Amino acid sequence: MNDRVKEILKSSMEAGWVLEPLAKEMLNIYGMTTTNFAWAKTPGQAQASAQRIGFPLVVKIVSHQVLHKSDVGGVVVGVKDSAQLDSVFFRLSELPGFDGVLLDQMAEGAEVILGSKQDPQFGPVVLIGIGGTSVEIYKDVSIRMAPLTAAEALHALHSLKGRRLLEGYRGRTPVNMDRLTNLIARFSQMVYELADSIESIDLNPVLCGAEESLIADARIMLKR
Repeated sequence: MNDRVKEILKSSMEAGWVLEPLAKEMLNIYGMTTTNFAWAKTPGQAQASAQRIGFPLVVKIVSHQVLHKSDVGGVVVGVKDSAQLDSVFFRLSELPGFDGVLLDQMAEGAEVILGSKQDPQFGPVVLIGIGGTSVEIYKDVSIRMAPLTAAEALHALHSLKGRRLLEGYRGRTPVNMDRLTNLIARFSQMVYELADSIESIDLNPVLCGAEESLIADARIMLKR
């Protein structure tokens, strides 16, 4: 296990879950691509990071007391300029346990969900599905044992009813399947290697386009 990953897991054990900027750092260490992001703890850091990433931005609360950020108004989409960023930073700073904000690149693409859990019988398993809000309605998912190869990831994607959304349905740009299946394979390897430490992972959405697949949101829950 990478030393930095060990450090992140150790520092997160008391809370029982990994703060999103640290979760994205772990994903990057394992070779997965996320949206461009920065963890800013002061308004000045936020402004400097915003200039690097570029407006518009998604801005999220970072707090070990706030797991479900949307429930407390802790996610603001489409922050368009420096003045709005200052206002959002101030408002989020009043939420419980405030430890800065996560500034995130706004990206587009077909939405895929990746997840993992520890199955009592099979051990670490990976869930692959069509993401966004539709995942809760259609339950269009495939479950595989970790780790997977890129070829096995492609087979899992082909088993989905919504796979046409990835193939260029109704004139949409087809997703780069090589990049997506490589990301899934790397994710499954991470799940396998960290099975003793991690209870579950949710990556939703993964935004998939013609060039790249970017993880936009990440939640990692730890074993107690």
